[in-house]
Amino acid sequence: MNTAEWIRLAAERIAADAAHLSRLDAAIGDGDHGHNLERGFAAAVAALPEGDAPPGKVLLAAGRAIVAKTGGASGPLYGTALRRAGKALGDTPDLDAAGLGAVLQAALEGVRELGQAGEGDKTMVDALAPAVAAYEEALAAGGDLAACAAAAAEAADQGAQATVPMQARKGRASYLGPRSTGHLDPGAASTALLLRALADVA
Repeated sequence: MNTAEWIRLAAERIAADAAHLSRLDAAIGDGDHGHNLERGFAAAVAALPEGDAPPGKVLLAAGRAIVAKTGGASGPLYGTALRRAGKALGDTPDLDAAGLGAVLQAALEGVRELGQAGEGDKTMVDALAPAVAAYEEALAAGGDLAACAAAAAEAADQGAQATVPMQARKGRASYLGPRSTGHLDPGAASTALLLRALADVA
């Protein structure tokens, strides 16, 4: 799988959906999630290595750029996810189904460690964790990379939608208490968007 192509498609999708993501964030946060991510992923595209770089190097470069250029909490979280994913790959020249599973698991672990969030806290983990679980289940059942990535994207979509009735326990939204219920978490929404882009590239 071409990781640079994924970063480029993700940047396009985020740019197209930036206003919507920021509206979601306005309901329970600072209202800048989409535009922050748009800026961060534009920087990630600009930082992509030239030529046929190993997938791990691509993800590391994208992660560093996102941390440097994305405001708010999303920069460190998404940047950490990509950097951990890149480190998990090392210098592996090709990304196969098992490798992508390791990438997603490393990304999830990085996000959990940095954000100290778990499932049910109404964060991006609520999309990413079920996506990783669905990917691993599809892989264990003999699915190829495309099938596993599609399963992950579907689980991420469902996980994001499941945040609507949740009360936020982490991040700025947690300050709202019960008023945070009834809203789709913007981080979960953008995570689902990224995983759908991944599935489309795969």
